[in-house]
Amino acid sequence: MDRIILHCDLNSFYASVELRSRPDLQNVPVAVCGDPTSRHGIILAKNEPAKKFGVQTAETIWQAKKKCPELVLLPPHHKLYRQVSKEVNTIYEQYTDLVEPFGIDESWLDVTHTLHLFGGDAKALADHLRQRMKQEMGLTLSVGVSFNKVFAKLGSDYRKPDATTVVSRENWQRLVWPLPVGALLYVGGAARKILAQFGVKTIGELAACKRDALETLMGKMGVQLHDYANGLDTDPVRSRYEPEMVKSVGNGTTFPKNLTTAEQVRGGVAVLADSVATRLRHSGLYAGGVQVTVRDPQFHDRSRQMQLSAPTHLIRELTAAAMDLTGQLWKPPAPVRALTVTAIHLVRSEDAYEQVDLFTAGAAPKKEKQEKLEAAMDRLRGKFGTDVISYGAARPEKEEDPLP
Repeated sequence: MDRIILHCDLNSFYASVELRSRPDLQNVPVAVCGDPTSRHGIILAKNEPAKKFGVQTAETIWQAKKKCPELVLLPPHHKLYRQVSKEVNTIYEQYTDLVEPFGIDESWLDVTHTLHLFGGDAKALADHLRQRMKQEMGLTLSVGVSFNKVFAKLGSDYRKPDATTVVSRENWQRLVWPLPVGALLYVGGAARKILAQFGVKTIGELAACKRDALETLMGKMGVQLHDYANGLDTDPVRSRYEPEMVKSVGNGTTFPKNLTTAEQVRGGVAVLADSVATRLRHSGLYAGGVQVTVRDPQFHDRSRQMQLSAPTHLIRELTAAAMDLTGQLWKPPAPVRALTVTAIHLVRSEDAYEQVDLFTAGAAPKKEKQEKLEAAMDRLRGKFGTDVISYGAARPEKEEDPLP
């Protein structure tokens, strides 16, 4: 049985909330913006008349005024936006308990098991929600209806403002595949550039790519995007009251001067891994994998990740894995501008286990000793500050942790 997912997107949310108290501006180009005299003087939101002049979110006020000299600028009221967003989601929860906010102005609703209570027609329910939103909240809504979250969001983006679009098993290829690949959820600027280099410009072209080729090109993200393009999204709608486990713990830094030697890079990696390991222990989490990103002075990022043989939150083990990955990404004397070390595939402490066999049994006492050592470090840092003690992995012996 297919799921029935609605994605509700409040149109021009900030601007629409402001215009509820300024009906005199309903048909006038309006933008919500930061302080024009500060660096925050950018467009945060705009209404439909402003869009017709080409005003875009995130451009400067100066750029927007050049396009539309008559543009009316209003200051933001973020507390009000949060309150209105909460009220809107409370309305959604009258139709299902599976409501997952996506930012302040979007939400997914899984009505698979409640739709029969409201007439049994998903499009009719979407239209009803749009009417109710206008009458009770003074806001317009675009709704996508589909059998998964990704296509439901595409549906809400397909026609705006104040529209319902159904992306069904029967029409999804016709509607979805001609769209630009950037319309697909999680395809950002970097992914779009990579795909464009290989001639992939539409979602249909992405769907037609070989799955293993995308995995080689983009890693797990490539596989995920290929699934999305082919309608294979099984991600559940999660209630906003359901506690969500952290998916990763990372730390990165941009160095005052570019690093060029193995010793410098090794030290930078070790300090970052130490920070990540400490945060894992404080959160009761273990890393099942490690990812390292190296940025050069031209702001080009290269990343690698690896699965660990067993989940860990130990500085020594995370540092060793991070250094191994760094050695795959970087060779001296190439300059390094920034480094990031991220713990991925996280599990809670009660779920972290290690299978001990004849080959690893001898290492168990050593690992237990390491656990006690790092726990003692945590206690000292908690009492005297983070700088009171550092782990020796920050200066690992070359024969143990070589960087090629």
